[in-house]
Amino acid sequence: MKRAANRLGRYLPILDWGRRYDRDTLTSDMVAAAIVTIMLIPQSLAYALLAGLPPEMGLYASILPLIAYGIFGTSRALAVGPVAVVSLMTAAAVGNLGLTDTAQIAAAAVVLAFLSGAVLLAMGVFRLGFLANFLSHPVIAGFITASGILIATSQLKHLLGVSASGHTLVGMVESLWEKLPETNYYAVAIGVFTVAFLFWVRKGLKPLLLKTGLRPRAADLLAKTGPIAAIVVTTLAAWAFGLQDKGVRIVGDIPTGLPSPTLPAFDLEMWSQLIGPAILISIIGFVESISVAQTLAAKRRQRIDPDQELVGLGAANVAAAVSGGFPVTGGFSRSVVNFDAGAETPAAGAFTAIGIAIAAFFLTPLLFFLPKATLAGTIIVAVLSLVDFSVLKRTWNFSKADFAAVTATILLTLTLGVEIGVSAGVGISLLLYLYRSSRPHVAEVGLVPGTEHFRNILRHDVVTDPTLLTLRVDENLYFANARFLEDYIQDRVTDGCKIRNVVLMFPAVSLVDTSALESLEAINRRLADMGIKLHLSEVKGPVMDKLLQTEFLDELTGEVFLSQYAAWQALAGHGAGQGPGQGAGGGRDAAVGDGAAANVTPLRRAGA
Repeated sequence: MKRAANRLGRYLPILDWGRRYDRDTLTSDMVAAAIVTIMLIPQSLAYALLAGLPPEMGLYASILPLIAYGIFGTSRALAVGPVAVVSLMTAAAVGNLGLTDTAQIAAAAVVLAFLSGAVLLAMGVFRLGFLANFLSHPVIAGFITASGILIATSQLKHLLGVSASGHTLVGMVESLWEKLPETNYYAVAIGVFTVAFLFWVRKGLKPLLLKTGLRPRAADLLAKTGPIAAIVVTTLAAWAFGLQDKGVRIVGDIPTGLPSPTLPAFDLEMWSQLIGPAILISIIGFVESISVAQTLAAKRRQRIDPDQELVGLGAANVAAAVSGGFPVTGGFSRSVVNFDAGAETPAAGAFTAIGIAIAAFFLTPLLFFLPKATLAGTIIVAVLSLVDFSVLKRTWNFSKADFAAVTATILLTLTLGVEIGVSAGVGISLLLYLYRSSRPHVAEVGLVPGTEHFRNILRHDVVTDPTLLTLRVDENLYFANARFLEDYIQDRVTDGCKIRNVVLMFPAVSLVDTSALESLEAINRRLADMGIKLHLSEVKGPVMDKLLQTEFLDELTGEVFLSQYAAWQALAGHGAGQGPGQGAGGGRDAAVGDGAAANVTPLRRAGA
């Protein structure tokens, strides 16, 4: 019974932390929820604007998704909702459909959220969270930097009070330049005030509050609620001075209350057009969310389950679709605020959802005169923190291949758009992995004098034998790099050399696939034709178990040694035609795996 409860708790984390929920935890969660709610209201409206959707959809995407994640997610501090990069990708995906009717655009965003949720849930069920590891962190940093630039540029039209278009940097700049004569200076004043005020809030408000005697934590949390003050001031100004009549664009009517739960419209053509962007949004959203969740969890020595996080985020996106929202994921800034405010469990997200629901019922009429320039300024200040060109310097100094990948991702995202940019980033990450693993590090090693250790002959003063070539393979062997090892050995064993024995050290090899096995067989045959014996040393038990299932060990011209030192003792100083000496012996039946190998001397077929 207890085992069944633990298993159920793995898939429903709420059953785990819910059992230990008490009054103190409730107080901490409610305080954190109150602060995050204040922060999330302007963010929700702003990111809906960024996604090209009605502002109320931002509120809808911040209610049920938080509750769904609280039930299925594993992070105690992650705050789920609309975020900048995913909102930009939503705008690009929906924009490519060529829709003009607001209701159809909103319906497409709902479908996108549903598809993203379905993709995440499928990945979670099949435990595919490891796929995110194939995305290069520098490439993701490059994509986010380019996205930050695109987001900030896309909001300049609201700061200028003009109608501009474009999904690439060049297209947006050209459109803004053409519309520049139509600039509304009242909108510019509001936007500049908002940006300047929010930058001051970030740098100057906290020190000011500290001077008044406020505690550092309270001062920091109050400083993060700056966007609310900007919204209040600019909304009152727009109402008092009649700025709407002077061309300043305002939010206008926001429906009061919540939409009725509904299912996404089933339009096969629309679904086929949105499934690709949905996959990309799912991957990027998951990478962003899991990095935030793991960072915050480490500070409290908590554990995050990536596969269960896929389920949690998938459930959140499905909930967003059912409630009329758009794709969501874990946001960095509000998650940090949630953490700093003392959130103890995902229940803080549920309380935040209640706060947003109350706002949707009672506060939306007060936002009628909210200038869009204010929301644009809020977005610009938020996303400029995403722009990090230092990644170019770091990668240039450390890895030219990473530098080229980051640069290509940034340029493609800026010039060809977000979807091509993120697709290129994913593709470049995979290509980098394949390129690097296709050229495994192979070191020729020799004996360190006075020890039983072997090191790279190019880095250490070691003892070698002209008749013995020992190569340490520092990578798993599979189809992409198997031929590299063949060619490497072929080039090393040239005409006129004195080599009579070749030893492949496998201490870092945990996998040998069928292609690599065929390459080893080819190497064995070619060396045999040249009168050279092939030996293996320090083969791991799992690899040995696989080799035992083949004929390779029977055809191997040399021996398999438990340690490289045993191979050195047996082979060093022996001429051609001499058999293995000390440490050799046994046959196929002597092969053992990890457990048994520790109880024997170096045997012919023993796995290390």
